[in-house]
Amino acid sequence: MAYDSFGRNIHYLRISLTDKCNMRCVYCMPEEMVFRPTAELMSRGECLRLVRLFVDLGVDKVRLTGGEPTVHPDLIPIVRGIRELGVHRISMTTNGLRLAKLARPLQEAGLERVNVSVDTLNPVKFRRITRRGRLDEVMAGVVAAEAAGLTPLKINAVIARGYNEDEVAGLAALTLTHHWQVRYIEMMPFGEVAAFAQNSVVSQEEIMQLIEAELGALEPIDGGRLDGEARLYRLRGALAPIGFISTVTNPFCAACTRVRLTADGKLRLCLLRDDEGDLLTPLREGASDDELKTLIRNLIWRKPWGHGLPDGVIPIGRVMSQIGG
Repeated sequence: MAYDSFGRNIHYLRISLTDKCNMRCVYCMPEEMVFRPTAELMSRGECLRLVRLFVDLGVDKVRLTGGEPTVHPDLIPIVRGIRELGVHRISMTTNGLRLAKLARPLQEAGLERVNVSVDTLNPVKFRRITRRGRLDEVMAGVVAAEAAGLTPLKINAVIARGYNEDEVAGLAALTLTHHWQVRYIEMMPFGEVAAFAQNSVVSQEEIMQLIEAELGALEPIDGGRLDGEARLYRLRGALAPIGFISTVTNPFCAACTRVRLTADGKLRLCLLRDDEGDLLTPLREGASDDELKTLIRNLIWRKPWGHGLPDGVIPIGRVMSQIGG
């Protein structure tokens, strides 16, 4: 197994399949985004080879991200290939636009569950936040994913001041009528949109107050235990929990067991630090499996304890869509 220098067993790999996306969310990327040429990104075979090496090193959980993973032409074969490598905990984060069509084939290929980004239930606000896309198409994808058995289904909502902080109670109310975990994600600063993010943070404390003012008390589940990176609570009588991913105001670095493989084959050790190691170049230059595994182990060993936001260290090398979240 692969351990970092702090003794954390790194067994969770998030893979950005592409930096391309069919939306332009205000907190994620500039409206006029320049994407990398396909030749600079991992092919299906290169991606699966690296996953096989990570599995050899103890990875047992994989999440597929983007950009937007559903725009990748080989998404279903990649899911199938990961499953054939023995990984059963395969999930995906998606904007949901193509999910109505892909949910059933993805489930049949081996995908276990999905997180769908829904920042607002207001179609006009949805357009403002995403700059394109239709809310009704996304919600149709949510329904299709649940019907296909991609559960427990989670709704991810990034809360940005001036855009959707008045939506948090309406989103939380979904847990009263659906088996969908709603998860609130604090804004995180990256690259060209860092200044926007820093000025738009709505803290976990404020979000909780907004929910409780309309829907009643939030009861902590096991003391607000971590479910992955989310601390869980529940409204009285709700069918599903509510999660808070509070990277800025209530970080969870001590429990981090993940690393990220970017679409251009870099191993990113912390979401909010620019430190990365190149895996794709040595792979293409003929490195053996053993050489690549040694490189991966050495990179994981230097994984930092946590991010540097409290010290004013902001990642500037990439925007969120180029990392995969």
